[in-house]
Amino acid sequence: MAESARTFWKGHLRLALVSIPVRLVAAEKTESEIRFHQVDRNSKQRIRYLKVAPGKGEVKKEDIVLAYEVEPGNYIFMEDEELDSLKLSSRHTIELSQFVDADEIEPLYFDRPYYVLPDGEVAEEGYRVLRDALWARRKVGVGQLTLRGRENLVALFPMGEGQGLVLDTLRYESELKNADDIFSSLGREKPREDMVRMAEDLIEQRSEPFDAAKFRNHYADALRDLVKAKLGRGETVPVEEQAEPGAKVLDFMEALKRSVAASGGETPPEPPKKGKAPAKKAVPGKAAKAPKAPARRRA
Repeated sequence: MAESARTFWKGHLRLALVSIPVRLVAAEKTESEIRFHQVDRNSKQRIRYLKVAPGKGEVKKEDIVLAYEVEPGNYIFMEDEELDSLKLSSRHTIELSQFVDADEIEPLYFDRPYYVLPDGEVAEEGYRVLRDALWARRKVGVGQLTLRGRENLVALFPMGEGQGLVLDTLRYESELKNADDIFSSLGREKPREDMVRMAEDLIEQRSEPFDAAKFRNHYADALRDLVKAKLGRGETVPVEEQAEPGAKVLDFMEALKRSVAASGGETPPEPPKKGKAPAKKAVPGKAAKAPKAPARRRA
């Protein structure tokens, strides 16, 4: 199977007593997206991030817990087992509960598209029947689908006459801001009719069938050209993917020192450098001077 047609999900498309085996393929391309990493210009090493707590330093993964802030300074801890218990088990079924006109769903509800394909030769006839019926009636099927433990609102519609079906996850109404509140400051008076007619004429003159291929992502194209140019000039730099053990210790010590200093505690001693004897221990009975806590910045 081609990389671009890798199956994301398998299950059944159900309409009343009709059940059609289908599979989903991601419609978005990710391999063409250029991703950057942060690198230390001097040491040529990848930047890594430590999860630290003030006064403690680096925190182990098993000690990190998700927390919900009820009010400033007060949290409720959420254990992994508790969150896992809320996840819904997938029935591997797309339940179509209603059908609406194709233009009835506002664009801001659409979230992420998937191509829908029949899963096997036996499923293809029912698939094509549903596709053609939706196209003939200019309807969109609406239902729900469980993905990754979350119940998604979805819309199923044909790409075009004789083409395939597309399923798009939809945002729930509770996930969107109230449009009336956002646009409440707009004036209520109507604009001049002659100006509206001029705008209508301009819209009519420039109206044509939508063709996404006519539009280019100029920034992405320029970025790829820049990468190719730098590659042609031999500007590649070898970067260490994993820092050396010594560097990791220094990174941790630096993070720990900053955390302790921020909390007003005693700064831990630095590890001895090669070729130098370690610093002498303090004589018992003599109190060492505590480092001054840094002055707090005013908000």
